[in-house]
Amino acid sequence: MRIGRHEVAITNPDKVFFPEPGLTKGDLVDYYVDVAPCALNHIRRRLFHMKRYPNGVDSDFFHQKRVPPHPEYVGEQFVRFPSGHSTVFAIVDNAAALAWVVNLGCIELHTWHSRIDDIERPDYLLIDLDPSEGNPWEYVREIAMVVKEVMDELGLASYPKTSGATGFHILAPIKPELGFPEVRRFAKALAQEMERRIDDQDVATTTWKVADRRGVFVDFGQNSRDRTIASAYSVRPTPDARVSAPLRWEEVPRCDPARFTLQTMRKRVEKVGDLTAGMWRRKASLLPRFEQLGLPPGDPSIVEIRRSRPAQRWEGDQSRRARRG
Repeated sequence: MRIGRHEVAITNPDKVFFPEPGLTKGDLVDYYVDVAPCALNHIRRRLFHMKRYPNGVDSDFFHQKRVPPHPEYVGEQFVRFPSGHSTVFAIVDNAAALAWVVNLGCIELHTWHSRIDDIERPDYLLIDLDPSEGNPWEYVREIAMVVKEVMDELGLASYPKTSGATGFHILAPIKPELGFPEVRRFAKALAQEMERRIDDQDVATTTWKVADRRGVFVDFGQNSRDRTIASAYSVRPTPDARVSAPLRWEEVPRCDPARFTLQTMRKRVEKVGDLTAGMWRRKASLLPRFEQLGLPPGDPSIVEIRRSRPAQRWEGDQSRRARRG
């Protein structure tokens, strides 16, 4: 397959990867090549974590951090972990490299929250809404709008997207000034403020222990080193080949994740464009915003993994109970 200046070998393109809709590995590669201008904005210059499904979604998968032997158009980055172990990650900076990792069975695009310019400092903050069994999707949509409210008051640009699986992501681009522990500390306080406004543990919770949760988990813990999420435009290993789809905020109260699949996403992009275009030019500094959440100032020197400190409550009169309806 010719992609730009490179020839990329696609093996077994007719192998069925999604039996329910009858989609093949070749269909998956074609999708990613078509949406590469959008997807690459989110995975470029990031450590790429391979989750490989060599025989499709109905077969076994495995995780692979170390990039196997690869062509010159696939980048690499050496990383040492706090444990002392090290590895070399793939860096996917172009459409040919994207097709190459997909050919290995990487249905999803999993990347770190930081770029290789400084892997210890993320360039976005993430709130991951994770519903447990029995939580209706309506709760997820309601909580997302309250997260937006809090981010708006903090002056943070926010970008919503379906996770492509069961959850929902809200990303806020930030300047890579703080280490993961400090960004996590900020995200925890933001999540707790949102939880306070909802004021109903059957709807939204930041309770860490799974057995004690009732409502949708507002996960701030994803803002940690070595965590990954499926990026925008990533296909997920679901029977219907769902895609993690960026949304307009006005779409969120009525959005249905089942509408966004490998088969429908290209037409959506043609219709609405890349809803994350310009996102990375809107990075805000978290440093002056800690005070708004009643937190001690952020410390740029803290980059190691460590337990986050408990957050204080918001100082102000903005609290309200979210209305469901």
